Amino acid sequence: MYGGGMHGGGVHGGWGWLAAGLVVAIALAAAALRSRTRPEQPARPPAGPDRPRPTGRGPAAREVWWAEVPFEDGPGAKDRPCLVLRVNGRTATVVKITSKHHAERPGVLALPPGSVGDRQGRTSWLETDELREVPLADFRRRVGPLDEGTWARAQRELR
Repeated sequence: MYGGGMHGGGVHGGWGWLAAGLVVAIALAAAALRSRTRPEQPARPPAGPDRPRPTGRGPAAREVWWAEVPFEDGPGAKDRPCLVLRVNGRTATVVKITSKHHAERPGVLALPPGSVGDRQGRTSWLETDELREVPLADFRRRVGPLDEGTWARAQRELR
């Protein structure tokens, strides 16, 4: 036989299984060790007006994020940029940002190019007339804070 017998030294022989078992055992031991040496994460207090969310841990007012934003007129959602207005426990109130120009609609503000963190750096529009509630778990990527001037204009439109 060519390396395939019970006592052969090929990959399919006894040594191959022993080596594979050893690799699996080492991987499992390393995973167990990592889970035991990982520091415990403190419980995060709920966000609210009197408890701002810590920086870098989730959405906060005035920040642009990419999230699964629900559709207004039916089920489903779309991964899109949005501006966080406030955080309400496990959800955030947002206004959606679109790349389609709607000059004829009131409450639509032009954002500076690059505000949504896309590769093209294109101009986008903030639709202040359509508020949405988005679960915090649906936020995936922080772009950054909106500039103060645009934030002030958005706040005026929202009143």
